[in-house]
Amino acid sequence: MLRRRFAWVLVCGLIGQIFHESHPAWGQENAAAPATEEAPAIQSATSEQYFELMRVLADAFEQVDQNYVKEVDRRKLVEAAIRGMMRELDPFSNYINPDDLGNFRDEVEKEFGGIGIQVGFIPPSGANRRLTVTAPLPGTPAFKAGVRPGDVILEINGKSVEQMEMTDAVKEMRGPAGEDVNVTLQHAGSNEIVKLTMQRAIIEVPTVLGDTHKTDGSWNFMLDDQRKIGYIRLTGFSRHSARELVEALRELNDAGMKGLVFDLRFNPGGLLNIAVEIADLFIEEGKIVSTKGRNTVERPAMARKEGTLSGFPIAVLVNRFSASASEIVSAALQDHDRAVIVGERTYGKGSVQNVIDMEGGKSALKLTTASYHRPNGKNIHRFPDSKEEDDWGVRPNDGYAIKFSNEDLIRYDAYRRQRDDIRAPEGPRVEFADSQLNKALEYISSKLGVAPPVKPEPAPAETKPEGAPAAETKPEESRPDNRNP
Repeated sequence: MLRRRFAWVLVCGLIGQIFHESHPAWGQENAAAPATEEAPAIQSATSEQYFELMRVLADAFEQVDQNYVKEVDRRKLVEAAIRGMMRELDPFSNYINPDDLGNFRDEVEKEFGGIGIQVGFIPPSGANRRLTVTAPLPGTPAFKAGVRPGDVILEINGKSVEQMEMTDAVKEMRGPAGEDVNVTLQHAGSNEIVKLTMQRAIIEVPTVLGDTHKTDGSWNFMLDDQRKIGYIRLTGFSRHSARELVEALRELNDAGMKGLVFDLRFNPGGLLNIAVEIADLFIEEGKIVSTKGRNTVERPAMARKEGTLSGFPIAVLVNRFSASASEIVSAALQDHDRAVIVGERTYGKGSVQNVIDMEGGKSALKLTTASYHRPNGKNIHRFPDSKEEDDWGVRPNDGYAIKFSNEDLIRYDAYRRQRDDIRAPEGPRVEFADSQLNKALEYISSKLGVAPPVKPEPAPAETKPEGAPAAETKPEESRPDNRNP
């Protein structure tokens, strides 16, 4: 009897917390409704059904806990039940357990305590692979300590990295700001072994990138200095993305920018409020996006004229991996005739997820709570039964659709990696004629009344460059596996 009561309290308490926190209107919807004779009966019936379902779950938990062939971890059972509920909803709702919550928040915020380097295994696999610094981020403790691209990391806090996995090495270097990290490394092109002690700082992973690096390691955002065409690549919508974008645009304006290519390819999205803030930079008035949920009225986000950047043409690059916040921005600029959309039809994610703290912030639910609608009123979500001819995603403007084949994606990835590498690239140069970028430049040039830049013809197809990934259907898997400790 005590065991049954324990199961009931454990399961119903946790699941009840989830239900209440993910449905804040529960218990309030009838209180807000006009008083009628039916209301108490409806509320009673709903509550009775709810507790009956909780009893089924508690009974199942009790049976497994008592009678399964071997002893089970009760927490794992409850977490499995929660994950099962999330799988019944949609691909974007999921449970984040205490072990994964820190990494999840770091990924969303693009901010953590660390020393400020990107690392990767070179070569990617095999007995000779070495944990190598691919880029120190300017201004960070590692950059100031003299860590250089190509340096090989041998030890972290006295522990050899020879048998470490990437996640373990990154975990050793990350931690609370202000604490010391001891790193033993071998400088690139030298036999010298050095031991460095660096104090962790708050590291912000940049999401606003250019096409090439300047000599000081910072990004060059002016793609064509003669025609004054800027180029900004946005890799995600983190808490600092709008601020970074404003700084890049200010630099371009100071350099006399006359047109902008805004690259949202492979951008999987991020924070909704940041997407609104970024779209608002380019739109003077009107609706940017509206959201509507089961328990909320429609909430439009409106553009404000103050601070709007206008007077220059914009081409937005998107592809099949541009999703969510990327689609909010590209749809808003397209519907307001502020930009032409170039490339491929976007992913089609028109839903909004809220992160709901559980267990006092020890775990969380990422739960779909609303859908968003572009300024023209359409929801661009691609549902499981959506067909190719249905109206989902953001389509390129007429005449500006250019699709990349899987082979194109592989070669573009290798080409992009070489251009992003601050080091002098090793091995033969990977050449790639970016037809999507060229089309964007053609549009900008036509608006400026100048001839478009002359770009090289596509190089003949080559064998897959060493380390280049196979083409996938997920944006994050088509990028290099660099980690940021």
